[in-house]
Amino acid sequence: MQEQYDITDWLPLTMNEVQKRGWDELDVVIISGDAYVDHPAFGTAVIGRILESEGLRVAIVAQPNWQDDLRDFKKFGKPRLFFGITSGCMDSMVNHYTAAKRKRSTDAYTPGGKAGFRPDYAVNVYSKILKELYPDVPILVGGIEASLRRVTHYDYWSDQLIPNILETSDADLLVYGMGEQPLREIIKLLNKGVPFHQLTMVPQTAYLRPVEEGVQKNKNWKDITLNSHETCLKDKKAYAANFKHVEQESNKTFANRIIQESCGKHLVINPPYQTMTEKEMDQSFDLPYTRYPHPKYKKRGPIPAYEMIKFSVNMHRGCFGGCSFCTISAHQGKFIASRSEESILKEVDQVTQMDDFKGYISDLGGPSANMYKMKGIDQDICDKCVSPSCIHPVICSNLDTSHKAMTEVYRKVDQNPKVKKAFVGSGIRYDLLTKSYNKKADDSIDEYMEQVLTRHVSGRLKVAPEHTAPETLKIMRKPSFDHFKEFKKKFDEIDKKHNLNQQLIPYFISSHPGCEVEDMANLACETKEMGFELEQVQDFTPTPMTVATVIYYAGVHPYTLKPVNTPKSKKEKEKQNRFFFWYKRENQDWIRNELQKVDRYDLAKRLLNKPKGKSQKPKWLQEAHDNKSKGKSKSKNSGKRFKKRR
Repeated sequence: MQEQYDITDWLPLTMNEVQKRGWDELDVVIISGDAYVDHPAFGTAVIGRILESEGLRVAIVAQPNWQDDLRDFKKFGKPRLFFGITSGCMDSMVNHYTAAKRKRSTDAYTPGGKAGFRPDYAVNVYSKILKELYPDVPILVGGIEASLRRVTHYDYWSDQLIPNILETSDADLLVYGMGEQPLREIIKLLNKGVPFHQLTMVPQTAYLRPVEEGVQKNKNWKDITLNSHETCLKDKKAYAANFKHVEQESNKTFANRIIQESCGKHLVINPPYQTMTEKEMDQSFDLPYTRYPHPKYKKRGPIPAYEMIKFSVNMHRGCFGGCSFCTISAHQGKFIASRSEESILKEVDQVTQMDDFKGYISDLGGPSANMYKMKGIDQDICDKCVSPSCIHPVICSNLDTSHKAMTEVYRKVDQNPKVKKAFVGSGIRYDLLTKSYNKKADDSIDEYMEQVLTRHVSGRLKVAPEHTAPETLKIMRKPSFDHFKEFKKKFDEIDKKHNLNQQLIPYFISSHPGCEVEDMANLACETKEMGFELEQVQDFTPTPMTVATVIYYAGVHPYTLKPVNTPKSKKEKEKQNRFFFWYKRENQDWIRNELQKVDRYDLAKRLLNKPKGKSQKPKWLQEAHDNKSKGKSKSKNSGKRFKKRR
């Protein structure tokens, strides 16, 4: 089907494509750190199509070379309205580096998965180049990198506090969060003749003004003043205190305007728009995407990120989980914006027409798969709420957690004759599916879970308990591990009932703020005793605009300003991560020694003694037992020192 498209069905990447459209001038040029994929899961495509729908002439400069004569930045000349800049679907530093700050060898958003096609701190680099080349053309920045760096923030990779990205990039205006609503308003005002520098009252935008000019008043907005950037540099608690306000205002129905003094200027962050309506969501997803990468990439190899999602359908945005380590609500908001059933089914039909479609939808989901159409029962209560999470420390009594709408969509997708199977590949909030935690849940959670496990799992269901330690889970804003145990019991019952033989795969994080070595040892014990050998694990990575990152840098919780211990050194982080792999032979002595140091012989016994049951017996333990039985132990004194101390 891709061959049926003409080159002009994509937004132009070259002057030749611009000329084929008969354009002699461009209104907007978008600079992106990602390759151009014309698909609604890629922000550059969404923004480009939004601008196009407003009647503008738009072109894209994808992954420009910033190290040569800058010809990529010059090829389209000056746009009539502005340059738009995004680092891509990921923060460029997260894209480039591991939690251990090692450079990644691949880039999922580049053809062939090749690294090196975007700079570190891409928004800053692109913006400064354009300011040098075209100083009189306004620059609008957006996307996740700009959005999450909109105030003074801690940068893990340089290990320092950095001022807002408008200051570091020299850009003129910032759109934070999902950009459809502010972008349409900006275009409307510019088309009316409003100068770019006067775009100061558009919701969900931020800008800088010299302190001596003051801040223009708005009778509809109340102001909150944060500690200045300079104060934050001197006082970590002042920085931490700022975050509480930023997070709360990002997740209110009716938020306040935020003002922070920084580098001799006022940073002004206007309140966000209210959650997109179903009609607005449909309008965004129903734009004329080809759903394919631009043809210029054919000879360079597949784009890994696209290959993962090309047969997927996004049903909604936002997440009300509010997890301390996650940036979703900071960027997409906590209130759920859902598409209509009709729009979703229409996209499913489009997917079935794509090249290489073999009958399998890879994902029917969203940031958290099972939040589609969930919202407050009484909107007035939601309008007054300042909580960053609707389900922590308990599930809000005003939250409608019915899973019926999702189950209905899944069933209708199943009825499509060209769909053999539609998987739910997005993460599922298992706590919403347990009646021990979701106490007011109706029977729809049982119906949903049975539907998912029997029809929409490819043999492995991934969920994210993240940890087992109560104090660590509290800081994470995650429920007690007991609820995961209940979920597993429910999973096993359905699995046995239908003779499915499927696996439950839990995700866990090490080195999270508040986590001690003993907590990791206990995590290993708990999961071992449940029959797991962990594989979906990761080390905590501090990213801008999360509670956990604030704790990592400041050493205190932003809501209480009380100290929280955090593993920070390379040695500490490696030590915690190693407990995940208790079943590896080379870790046995190390674990024994580490637990001896903290007098936790009980944990060592649970973790290293011969497990009960066949499913619990790691291969190395069986081999060690067999060798000992045959008199092949390497040392007669092996393990005696530990036994003596015990």
